[in-house]
Amino acid sequence: MYRKIMGFLEAWKESEHRKPLILQGARQVGKTYSILEFGRTHYENVAYFNFETNPKLNETFEENISPDYLIPILSHIAGQTIVTEKTLIVFDEVQLCERALTSLKYFCENAPDYHIIVAGSLLGVAVNRAKFSFPVGKVDMKTLYPMDMEEFMLALGEDDLVEQIKKCFQTDTPLPSALHDAAMQLYRQYLVVGGMPECVMQFAETKDYILVRHTQDTILASYLNDMSKYNNLNEIKKTRLAYDNITVQLSKKNTRFQYKLIKKGGRASEFENAIEWLCLSGIVSQVYKVEQIKKPLENYRDIDAFKIYVSDLGLLCAKKDLAANDILYMVDEINDFKGGMAENYVNVQLSINGYHTYYWESERGAEIDFIIQRDGQLIPIEVKSADNTRAKSLKVYMDTYKPAYAIKLSAKNFGFEDNKKIVPLYAAFCIWNQYCNSNAHGKCGRYFFLVFFMPKISVNLEKGGKSSLLFKIKMLWLVVRG
Repeated sequence: MYRKIMGFLEAWKESEHRKPLILQGARQVGKTYSILEFGRTHYENVAYFNFETNPKLNETFEENISPDYLIPILSHIAGQTIVTEKTLIVFDEVQLCERALTSLKYFCENAPDYHIIVAGSLLGVAVNRAKFSFPVGKVDMKTLYPMDMEEFMLALGEDDLVEQIKKCFQTDTPLPSALHDAAMQLYRQYLVVGGMPECVMQFAETKDYILVRHTQDTILASYLNDMSKYNNLNEIKKTRLAYDNITVQLSKKNTRFQYKLIKKGGRASEFENAIEWLCLSGIVSQVYKVEQIKKPLENYRDIDAFKIYVSDLGLLCAKKDLAANDILYMVDEINDFKGGMAENYVNVQLSINGYHTYYWESERGAEIDFIIQRDGQLIPIEVKSADNTRAKSLKVYMDTYKPAYAIKLSAKNFGFEDNKKIVPLYAAFCIWNQYCNSNAHGKCGRYFFLVFFMPKISVNLEKGGKSSLLFKIKMLWLVVRG
């Protein structure tokens, strides 16, 4: 199956400034498959090492992490010669061997001609940085997400439809009615199947929603297992409670996350670590409210007001135990959930395209679902689950802030009216972020630094008696801002 990450990997391979690459992301998003497929098609051979299936690999790195020492031993273990620029070296489940991560510094400095990609889940990495230093500035980094709507359609053989959608997005001209209806049907199928590669592959081959749901349930079970395996004992129950409640809150008219809905009397101080764990694992993401529409948006976020969305729509529907036909035919019984589900879908597509999403709310309750920075402009995005696109909140926002234009995502066909770009939901992937996709290392690197070191910062703050959420985030922002 085609994955957009291949374009990034090709550019990484040819770069004069290439460093060892860390490919991060939630479990089951296709990291290993993408790396091995890239190695198969772009190198003479691949030397693959998995620290989970071969724990004795750790002993090799405990002895010495010099490239001159490691390469002959790794060649022997792999049963093939490792040649500079012709062999792709892959370290998988690298979070289980901290010394392997540290060795990347020495490969960068002393043996840069070896091509190395390492993969690991965010959650494993985030909690296991105890002894050794992370190779800051010595690695490239990229996050892999579930498949987006475009990749889903391509997996189903809808190449021509994808090209038509892109053209209509650029020209603001309606897609022919029959194609629009077909694309909307594919959108609803995507809501059920989601973007986990194994689920997409099964659906493409069988069109069997029951088989797909079984796979989704297995992935959800593995997430719950990780919450026990990679978490502090006293945080396990809180993390599961928070995760279970996220999908419930998406059914509320106001999707702003509320701790008190997790349990009666629930507070931020009780559940903030659980939410942080879920975000670092890649299972969910937070979207903060901005108090002012100014650049940079990050400076004006309200740390106490945020929404939480899950990273995959198929897992969301499986978690809610929604039948495929309920989504495919958008039955009235799920009316309360349609809005939150559409918002979650759009956030997933925007995140995959590299956007940092925020939302806006006026003092009188007008709300814009997403604010993004696109081509240097702050653009409001309104999301509707049906084709009724009347949006009073968007008018309030546009009258107040006079944006260059707005984007309205709904079931309505392409168009442009009253300075609003009308985009059907299936075309959300077309909202391309040119800057983030052409310069993928900077912000990812800073975020990855936080994944490794934020737990240590938190511990140190708690020892000093300053463990409030506000204080932590102020310190966190100082790190990001650099």
